[in-house]
Amino acid sequence: MKKKLYLAVVCALAAGMTLDVQALDDQDSKSEVKTQKSGKSKLWSYQPVKHPAIPSVNNDEWAKTPIDTFILEQLEKKGLDPSPEADRSTLVRRIYLDVLGVIPTPEEVQAFVEDDSDDAYEQLVDRLLASPKYGERQGRKWLDLARYADSSGFQNDSDRLNMWRYRDYVINSFNQDKPYSRFIQEQLAGDELWPGDELALIATGFMAQFPDNSNSRDLVQRRYQITTDITDTVGKVVLGQTVECARCHNHKFDKISQKDYFSLQSFFANISAVDNIPATKGEIEKDWDQQRAKYDEATKDIRSKIKAIVDTQRETALKYHKERYLTDSREAIFKPKDQWTPLDRWVNHRLTNVTTDRDLMTYFQYRGESTDPKSYDKKIAEQWEELEKLSKELKKWDDLKPATSSSSISAITELGYNDVPPTFVLAGGDHENPLEEVQPAFPAAITDEKPDIKPLNFSSGRRSALVKWLTSASNPLTPRVYVNRVWDQYFGRGIVETVSDFGKAGQKPSNPELLDYLASKFVNDGWSIKKLHKEILLSSVYRQSSEYREEVNQTDPENKLLAVFPRQRLEAEQVRDSLLVAAGKLEDKIGGPSVYPPLPGAINVKYDVGNAVNNDPFWKTSKDSKDHNRRSLYIFTRRSIPYPILESFNMASPQEAHSKREITTSPLQALTLFNSEIIFDWSKALAGRIINEAGSDESDQIDRLYQILLARNPDEGEKEALQGFLEDQSKIIQEKTTSGKFEVNVPTGLNDNQLTNPLRAAAFVDLVHAVVNSNEVIYRF
Repeated sequence: MKKKLYLAVVCALAAGMTLDVQALDDQDSKSEVKTQKSGKSKLWSYQPVKHPAIPSVNNDEWAKTPIDTFILEQLEKKGLDPSPEADRSTLVRRIYLDVLGVIPTPEEVQAFVEDDSDDAYEQLVDRLLASPKYGERQGRKWLDLARYADSSGFQNDSDRLNMWRYRDYVINSFNQDKPYSRFIQEQLAGDELWPGDELALIATGFMAQFPDNSNSRDLVQRRYQITTDITDTVGKVVLGQTVECARCHNHKFDKISQKDYFSLQSFFANISAVDNIPATKGEIEKDWDQQRAKYDEATKDIRSKIKAIVDTQRETALKYHKERYLTDSREAIFKPKDQWTPLDRWVNHRLTNVTTDRDLMTYFQYRGESTDPKSYDKKIAEQWEELEKLSKELKKWDDLKPATSSSSISAITELGYNDVPPTFVLAGGDHENPLEEVQPAFPAAITDEKPDIKPLNFSSGRRSALVKWLTSASNPLTPRVYVNRVWDQYFGRGIVETVSDFGKAGQKPSNPELLDYLASKFVNDGWSIKKLHKEILLSSVYRQSSEYREEVNQTDPENKLLAVFPRQRLEAEQVRDSLLVAAGKLEDKIGGPSVYPPLPGAINVKYDVGNAVNNDPFWKTSKDSKDHNRRSLYIFTRRSIPYPILESFNMASPQEAHSKREITTSPLQALTLFNSEIIFDWSKALAGRIINEAGSDESDQIDRLYQILLARNPDEGEKEALQGFLEDQSKIIQEKTTSGKFEVNVPTGLNDNQLTNPLRAAAFVDLVHAVVNSNEVIYRF
C-alpha cells in the first residue's frame, strides 16, 4: 500500500470513517496509469478529495482543532509562532460581527468576559450558531451568489414581489442547518425531486433570479440568455468554474470545450419561469388578499371601463402586439397550439407571462397618434384619449395596492412536460448559428461519469441527474468550493484566493491539505454547514490577536500563513445594522416582504417608459416607520437603485453572481458617515441611549459610548481627547446660538428630565457622531 493511501486510511480511521481500501488502491493505480499515458495529471481541483493525515507539530498545545495543525505546520516551516489569543472583549465583538453580522451589546460582552468556565467560548459559539441572526448573516452571503433582487433590472426594472419568499427560504435553511447537499438539490431541482413541496418549489427561485427584460422582442434569444445566466451561475457558484468562457469558444485555460458548455446548459433546456403559483394562505397572504380586495373594489368601475374599450379591439391589438416580435419568435407565436414544439411552448408561455392589457393599449396609441393617414383612426384616437384619462384616474388609487407583498410564488418548473427543446453548440455563442446537437453531459475534464436521467411524467428529470452528480461525495469541486467560501468569509482570503475560479487561471490553494481536510470532513459530517462553521470558530487560528508583528510582516507581508488574525473592514450591511443596534433602533423581525427605508431627497425615484400613463415610483418609502429600521437584508433590492448607504460600502451587485465583496477605501464612505442625515439621526438616538444608561456623569457617558460601539473602555488618551472635544464643541455651539439662527441638535429618546443643558447635550451629540465616524467602528479586529 502506497504512503499516501496509508495516510488516507489513518486519517479516515481517526475521523471514525470507513473506507474501501481496495477501491482506493485501485483508484490510485488508475490515476497513475492515466498520468503516465497522458504525460500529466489532471488539474488539482479535479482530483478526488483526499483525507490528509493530521500533521505533527512542535507547538501542539496551541492546536485546539486539526485546522490549527495544518496552519501551524506551515508557520513552523517559516520559523514563525502564531499570535496569542485576542483579549476577550475583542474576541466577542469579532465573533458577533462574523457570525451574526451585528455588534454585541455591552451586557453580552461583559457576560463573556466574566465567564471563567472552561467551555465559555464554546458555549458562546453554540449560542450564536443557534441564533436566528446566524441565518440572516449566512443568508446574505448566499444571496450575493444567487444574484438576489426584488426587481428584474433592465430599463423597466419591474417589481418582483414574490422573490422575498426565496430570501426567507435561504435564511431558514441556514438556521435549520439544512445539509448543503439538500440545499443545492432543492434550488436546482426541487420541483422534480419533491413535487408538491411548496418550500422546494420556492427554492427553485435560485434559478429565477436572472435579470430579465420583459420588453425583449426576441423571445428565442431571451430564452438563450436566461439559460446562459443559469448555467454560468451554477458553474461559478457550485463548481467554482468559469464555464462561461466556453460559450463562444473552447476555454482558453481549462479543458472545458464549447460542447461541454452546451451539454451542461442542456440540463436546463426545458425550464420556464412561473410567477403565479398560489402560496399557502398565511397571515401575509391573507393581508394581501384583503388589501387587494379593497383596491379592486375601489377601482372596479375604472378597470371595467378600460377593459370594455380594450375588448373592442382585443384580437386586433393582440395580433399587433405579437407582430412586434422578431421573426423566429413570430414563427412560434402564430403556430397552432397542436403543432407546438417544446421550443414553441416556451416562447408562447413567455409571451403569455409578459403580456398585459397595457401592452395591448399600445395599439390604440399607435392608431390614435399616427401621423400616417393610412394608420390613423379617429374613433380609436378617441378611445385612446379616454384610455389615457382612465389610466391616470386609476393611478390615483395606487396607494391602496399592496406595496411589496404578494400571494404567489415565483419558481422554475418544466410546465408539466418532459419533452425537451434541442440544445446545440453555437458558433461563436450566437444562438442563430447552431452547429451539432448535444445531450446533457458533465464536463469531461472533471469526470467520466455519465448522467443517469430518468424522465418524469411532468418533467425531463435532467436537473435531478445534474444535482445527483453535483452533490455526490465523489464530486471534488462542490465541497471544496463551499468550504473555501466559508474560510474566505472568516479570514478575508480563501485557501484558494479566487473563490469562484478553481481552474488553471485561478490561484492554487495555499494549503491544499487543509482544504481537503475541511472538504472531506464537511461531506462526512453530512454536509452540515454549522459544524463547518463551529470547527473554524473553535480553532486557535481564528482566536488569534490581530496586533501587528514586525517579524510576521517581514516573513509573510500578505499574512497568507495567518500568524496574525486578519483585520477586516465591515461589509455594508454590518456597518448599517451595527449602527442601528448601537442606536437601539434595530427591528429584529425575521423575514417577510422587503421594505423601503427612506432615500435621500436628491435621488430621483421616478421612471418613464415613454408612456403618458406610466410614471410609477421606483421607491415607495414604507409607511410603517419600524420598517425603516429592519436589517439591511430586508431592504428592497432594486437593481437600478442600490440603497445609498450600502452602495458606499461595496454592497453586492445583483446583476450576476457576486463572489466576493470588494473592500475599498474612498472619500464617499467618509462623506456618507459624516453627512448622512439618517446616520446623524442614529447618532442622536445613540446619545440619548447613553445618557439614559450612564446617567449625567460625562466620564461615564464616554465609557458607555465605547462599550456600545467598540466593546471596550477608552484609554486615558482617548478619554482626555474626547473631554477636550466636548469642551471646545460646547463653546462653538454657545457662540453660534447667540445669533439666534443656529438650530441645536439634542439627543433623542431621553427619559424624563434628562435634558438639563441642551447646549452641552448638543455638543455630546457631536462627540457621539465623531466617534461613529472613527475608523475602529467600521472594522473588526
